[in-house]
Amino acid sequence: MLVTAWLAIRHDTLEAMLGAYYQLTKPRVMYGNLITTVAGFLFAAQDSIGWSVLFFTTVGTSLVISSACVINNYLDQDIDRKMERTLNRPLITGVVKPKNALIFGIMLLIGGLTILYTRTNLWVTGIGIFGYVTYVWLYGALGKRQSVHGTLIGSISGAVPILAGYIAVTNNFDVTALLLFMALFFWQMPEFYSISIFRKKEYAKAGIPVSAVVRGVESTQKQIVAYTILTILCMVALAFTAKASMTYLIVISLTSAYWLLQTVHGIQSTQSQIWARKNFHLCIRVLLIFSFLIAIDTYLV
Repeated sequence: MLVTAWLAIRHDTLEAMLGAYYQLTKPRVMYGNLITTVAGFLFAAQDSIGWSVLFFTTVGTSLVISSACVINNYLDQDIDRKMERTLNRPLITGVVKPKNALIFGIMLLIGGLTILYTRTNLWVTGIGIFGYVTYVWLYGALGKRQSVHGTLIGSISGAVPILAGYIAVTNNFDVTALLLFMALFFWQMPEFYSISIFRKKEYAKAGIPVSAVVRGVESTQKQIVAYTILTILCMVALAFTAKASMTYLIVISLTSAYWLLQTVHGIQSTQSQIWARKNFHLCIRVLLIFSFLIAIDTYLV
């Protein structure tokens, strides 16, 4: 009886610990980036999919992204203690010790880069390192703490996964690769600027100079419209490359028109936080539609 109870406690403790380490990887961030990685890969591959390369690109990239998120958790402990939405993170609750999180993050990075180097190509490995340094150091440790332009730096790393997926196939940086990168780069601005509006008080409390805090809500709303237009231009321009279909052009144009209309109409609302939260979710849906379209584009006409 005592042995059974002891084993049950040990099992619950182990499960809780594994869950805590899993949460350190910021699963939503990781899976969101993997969607764009796979989409970029399939768009480049068309109907000649190298399943082995796709598998190792996905695994290697997921480990590198996970590592970046873990290290970001480690670096952000002072900030996370001041924000309501991050008070339950494992390093803040004490479930995981900072030293163990750091070791975990380093192990994930070594594993991810090893896979990318041995199973993909130097382009992808280099892109992975570039994205990692940009997110962890230039954005996480420096940019977002010191400048309102930190979001621009963070958007660079967020646009890297789709580029890695595409170049894992082509082993070459071309115009299509540039458009994919720029579309994701610009897309992150209305997405994060929306967050900065409905989380404005939390960012102000933590001393993070996001746009809504530094420039104000009205200015941030105007920038959301501007970056939405830039994102749409890149997504539509992609239709004029050799890989994209007419179906892609039609669907992405209709989606973009709806997105822009909702954004322009929404900024006229007096309830900016409610609008910003809705716009954030709309941004996510647009990205999912875009990723799905380019992933299956070879089967469209």
